[in-house]
Amino acid sequence: MSGPYPIRGAVSLPESELHWRFSRSSGPGGQHVNTTDSQVELRFDLAATRALPDVWRERALERLAGRLHGGVLVVYASEHRSQWRNRDIAARRMAALLAEATAPPPPERRARRTPRGVVERRLRAKHHRADVKRGRGRRGDWE
Repeated sequence: MSGPYPIRGAVSLPESELHWRFSRSSGPGGQHVNTTDSQVELRFDLAATRALPDVWRERALERLAGRLHGGVLVVYASEHRSQWRNRDIAARRMAALLAEATAPPPPERRARRTPRGVVERRLRAKHHRADVKRGRGRRGDWE
């Protein structure tokens, strides 16, 4: 791997808490696919980790609840024929998932008044549409 993968700030994925598993990958590669364990499964025990601050860990557990299997986050990578490149991709994906899941919530939206111009344009469009539909109703005096 190409070194530590930062999550946010000074916090990065701890190498000691990552569990790797390799298996044969499907897809292109000919006979190479049948002999090489290039698919990567990366597991990270999010519920038990001490590498993340408690606030981040709780936030990530809440946001990633649908992806967790018993508190463990699992990422797969099998795009490349090389196990090394798949390891790199899996670790980057894991770091990106954790970065997104531990990000602080966006600021609350403050309610504002709707601008007068927006209201006027909406009402003008409604009246125009009503006129168009009203014009379709009568056949006219020509019959």
